[in-house]
Amino acid sequence: MFNSSQNSTKNMATPQTQTGGTMFNALTAGSKIIGTVIADSDIRIDGTIDGEVKCTGKVVIGEKGLLKGNISCQNCEIQGKLEGKIDVQQTLALRATANIRAEVNTQVLIVEPNAVFNSTCTMGKPAQQPQQQFNSSK
Repeated sequence: MFNSSQNSTKNMATPQTQTGGTMFNALTAGSKIIGTVIADSDIRIDGTIDGEVKCTGKVVIGEKGLLKGNISCQNCEIQGKLEGKIDVQQTLALRATANIRAEVNTQVLIVEPNAVFNSTCTMGKPAQQPQQQFNSSK
């Protein structure tokens, strides 16, 4: 009756463990954040963020994820939707299900067939480093 495996309680934003044993943050589907998210490790977004994401690691926007605003990160993989501005230090990967309308600044851009890329893009000049943006708040 009180078996913990049947507990269906979900946390809105929870740290998850990847197969490599490192931690990352996750915003689950059906959850919404309005404001600024600052992450010192990787983050996966399957819900909605209306605001800004500043991450020193990798940002993944899942197929059901939506971000309206700005992203500043080391690497980014988009499977869902993005509207806004994105500064990526290294690699931006747009998967086949991605749909972005953004101002893009990245070193490397990977676009799979069927991805929707209605954006302006600047490549080759380094994006502003995310960790420099965070130091003023510590």
